[in-house]
Amino acid sequence: MKKIYIYDTTLRDGSQSEDISFSLDDKLRIAEKLNEMGIHYIEGGWPGSNPKDIAFFKEVKKLNLKNSRIVAFGSTCRADTTPDKDANIQALLDADTKFVTVVGKSWHIHPLVAMGISLEDNIRIIKESIQYLKKKGLTVFFDAEHLFDGFIENPSYCMETLHAAVEGGADWIVLCDTNGGALPFDIERIIKKIKREIKKPLGIHAHNDSETAVANSLISVKLGIRMVQGTINGYGERCGNANLCSLIPALKFKMKMPSIPEENIKKLKEVSRFVDELANLSPDKHQPYVGDSAFAHKGGIHVSAIRREPRSYEHIPPESVGNRRRILISDLSGQSNVLSKAEEFNIKIDPSGKIAKKILKELKELENKGYQFEAAEGSFEILIKKELGLHKNFFELIGFKVIVDKNKDSEASKAEATIMVKVKDKIEHTAALGNGPVNALDNALRKALEKFYPQLKEVTLTDYKVRVLWGTIGVSENIIEASWQALVDSIDYKLLKEEEKGNL
Repeated sequence: MKKIYIYDTTLRDGSQSEDISFSLDDKLRIAEKLNEMGIHYIEGGWPGSNPKDIAFFKEVKKLNLKNSRIVAFGSTCRADTTPDKDANIQALLDADTKFVTVVGKSWHIHPLVAMGISLEDNIRIIKESIQYLKKKGLTVFFDAEHLFDGFIENPSYCMETLHAAVEGGADWIVLCDTNGGALPFDIERIIKKIKREIKKPLGIHAHNDSETAVANSLISVKLGIRMVQGTINGYGERCGNANLCSLIPALKFKMKMPSIPEENIKKLKEVSRFVDELANLSPDKHQPYVGDSAFAHKGGIHVSAIRREPRSYEHIPPESVGNRRRILISDLSGQSNVLSKAEEFNIKIDPSGKIAKKILKELKELENKGYQFEAAEGSFEILIKKELGLHKNFFELIGFKVIVDKNKDSEASKAEATIMVKVKDKIEHTAALGNGPVNALDNALRKALEKFYPQLKEVTLTDYKVRVLWGTIGVSENIIEASWQALVDSIDYKLLKEEEKGNL
């Protein structure tokens, strides 16, 4: 069985995504992570386009990349010069990589309209550019840009561009659905025709404008294409590129096609999150395979079934891509959800007893009032422990007051909170400022409690959510009261965990 080569273009095509701007350090760190995964080719950028990419190709040489080959990307030379005098081609050489990708136009409208040259000149510069780079001893990938659109409108000219690349000596011909408009049956029909004439190894580079990039890439592999190009999390211009986080496991587990080492596929979610973090973007929880919701079960019937046989509602084991199964708690839950969640918390509940039914009843009543426990597992664990008598009050509220003061439109509002709590037999009365009422309340509460429970310094409040390793929730018609409930649950949860460790 032939190996499928994975070609990652996160650092070039992915960085063209709206809202993404990788620093030089970001790009180097991502390259190291992709190398750990065993990605075969990493497209580092376009050295002829900006100083950051020039610096990348210089700095990446200092990394010990044992698994991946770095590729420099550029275009064919201009029609009014020769490759040896073309700045873009020379920048490819200056990148000093053994592998280069040259993009050329395969749709006849681009030379005529976008480039303002003749169709004959376009054929010439494709062939001459590749010939020149091959004479320099480089491995050349030819990206046939707009291949599928070009083939649909003018198949004979489209094929001329491919033959020019072959005659120039290209090692790989990569078929690009640059506009992302092709559908799988278009891909299949066109690739079958191309394979009759082009005997060079073929690759696929699909964009996702029609939500078919992954499907188009997979059907291409089925037809004999041996290289798949894409990006981590599908990042890319407009609607993005083929998502390698979906392609890699689909190749292995669905099509039984070898690509990167199977043990490395278990790092897929980790790599997905790593790139999200450096891109400064929130992870897509609904992303297939690696999203938090990819193996999340909410309906009671579903949960009951997977407790007996995971395959009943999971297409692959979540651990195979570094993910995990999640049981969601909501008003759609059944007793199986409660029992499964309790197992996660290492809490034993008699499935034949009344406690599970009582917890389920209270859960549904709270959800009816507006609580949502799906992303507030900390609050749900506290609810279970209260019913089992395993929860204790670490402090008692005597009262609090929050004041928000604003003097002028041009000035930011000020918030101050005062709070009085009882811890054991001592009364604490504190005040604190904050950049909003919830922040002020959190600061005042923390000020009162940290002398008794210094572990609370490890908990931080951000954007009205406690972001540590859990989630809690509060509900009220009064936003301050609701925030208070959530703050109390978060502190209770932290202190419960510290008590279980023997730290209190």
